[in-house]
Formats: sequence, structure tokens, C-alpha cells
Amino acid sequence: MTTMMALLKDIVPSAQNNINTKFIVLEKGIATLEGQNKLCMALVADETAAVHVQFWGDECNAFEGGDIIQLTNGIFSYQHSHLVLRSGKRGRMEKVGDFTMAYVEMPNMSEIHWIPDPTNTSKYIQHHVISVHSRMFPPVA
Repeated sequence: MTTMMALLKDIVPSAQNNINTKFIVLEKGIATLEGQNKLCMALVADETAAVHVQFWGDECNAFEGGDIIQLTNGIFSYQHSHLVLRSGKRGRMEKVGDFTMAYVEMPNMSEIHWIPDPTNTSKYIQHHVISVHSRMFPPVA
């Protein structure tokens, strides 16, 4: 059975584990410790948008800039006030290639302010753009 791959421009905040997508790592931040857990943030993109990804534990060492990653059963939700794409407890990230993927850096889906949909409060809709660039990984001047 083939899994439908979502484009980054089409992901919406949700606590459900159901996002299947593929992206390239553009930039990776320094790993930090949160209790016993190692965390690091990365800026990733596909041909439609960019997003911040949170790597957790062994994922921090497993992936580098230029890696193409397939995410299965991921979550796009708030983690410590940052809207991030992550694998969560049931998801999985796997390197499937490197360096050969078309991408764009805008829009950054993590830099959009989302609000509950007035017609369905279990869903979110885009309200406004917080920043056109990643504030976590600002562009080099």
C-alpha cells in the first residue's frame, strides 16, 4: 500500500500522527539537552514551502544538511511555543537521499499564525504571516 505524501505547503497544525512527507535539510541547529533528552531544530523544505523540524534523541546525530528525509506519521504542532514538524512517539524519520531535491525557502509554515477554524474548532486555518523568513534560522545578509 502506497502512502500519500503531503506537500509542506499543505500541512496544518494538528496533534494527530498522520503527516507523511519528504523534505531536504537546509540548516541544522546545535543540539541541546532537555532533561535527559537531546533536541535540535532544523530548517527543512520541499518544492512548495519550508518548515522547522524538531529532531529528538538519536535523530539529532542521524541527519545533516543536504539529507533528504522521509517522515512517516509525523505531527505538526506546538512544542515549547514553536510550531514544529516532528516524528512524535509513533512517527519515523528515514534518510532516503541527499543533495538532489528542488526546494523553496518561503513560505515557512512555522512562521504562520494559525487560529481555530470558526466552522470546525478541531481544525486550524492560516490567520497571518508572522515573518516571511525563519526567525530561528535568519537569512545570511
